[in-house]
Amino acid sequence: MRHLSILLGLVVFAAVSAAAQSPKPVSVAVKPASAPSKTSTLPRTADGRADLQGLWDFAQLTPLERPSEFAGKDAVTEEEAEEFAQKRIETTHKDKRDGGAAADVERAYNDFWWDFGTRIAKQPSLVVDPPDGKIPALTKEAQDRTAQRRNRYDNVEERPLAERCILGFNSGPPMVPSAYNNNVQIVQTRNHVVIVNEMIHSARIVDLNGRPHPPAAMRFLTGDSVGRWEGDTLVVDTTNFAKAAGFRGATTNLHVVERFTRVDKDTLRYEFTVDDPETWTKKWSASIPMTRSDERMFEYACHEANYGLVGVLKGARYQDREAAKTPK
Repeated sequence: MRHLSILLGLVVFAAVSAAAQSPKPVSVAVKPASAPSKTSTLPRTADGRADLQGLWDFAQLTPLERPSEFAGKDAVTEEEAEEFAQKRIETTHKDKRDGGAAADVERAYNDFWWDFGTRIAKQPSLVVDPPDGKIPALTKEAQDRTAQRRNRYDNVEERPLAERCILGFNSGPPMVPSAYNNNVQIVQTRNHVVIVNEMIHSARIVDLNGRPHPPAAMRFLTGDSVGRWEGDTLVVDTTNFAKAAGFRGATTNLHVVERFTRVDKDTLRYEFTVDDPETWTKKWSASIPMTRSDERMFEYACHEANYGLVGVLKGARYQDREAAKTPK
């Protein structure tokens, strides 16, 4: 699962549209682009913009939320970072053998499969706002939705998107480091930027021409993304999410603002802010360093030998046949 996926070209499949789930209109003002910096020594495209192109690795041992050992700290020392990273690597590498063979089939992952990376940022968490590094509390409505979803996947009709090889754990937006395949490739032209995620090879075509978001009736699994330049930073504004997307339980009114800034030849700073008043009591933001990779992207062949979903469906049909034998 460490393999990467090949970017075949700028023209890629657009995100799958889905029916609207909320009548609320989406209306976000699109700011005009600002001029690129004249003094920066960053790599640049032919039209003078900061060159964000390439393959970027965002595997990160830094936790999304601030752990207790870093409570009250705005930064961590190099020694603290190394100690935390080593502890994290040892924990994820341990084989789990309790629970018998059935449990092993479900969860027998170790460091052969995991690819959390080996880097840790000198920040106590990826979440930078609120200042305590914690994701804000869920609203009462979101708590109720979470409770209703608790047994949602106990039936064959509602299998999750990742299980069906439609969206990956870190497809975004926003993109959050996960267990493996934490890679993204960026292709850039004067009028568009294409963001291709390794898992599951989802691609967003970001329009830079200043168009507004489409009507609320148009919904997409990765939302609708429009972008603008603020100096050397690419700002991507995404709304119009389909209900099935549901980042961390969010509603279709989720609003994501991403910022991509080339720090130097080998570093891209990725920041995002998520806002959904129906899910969190306030908006929150994260900052994730990405590192330039010289690797190639290979196809993420999710459905190749994916017998999990086939097994689920066969099991359901077996239960149907057994139920039919029971006298009524």
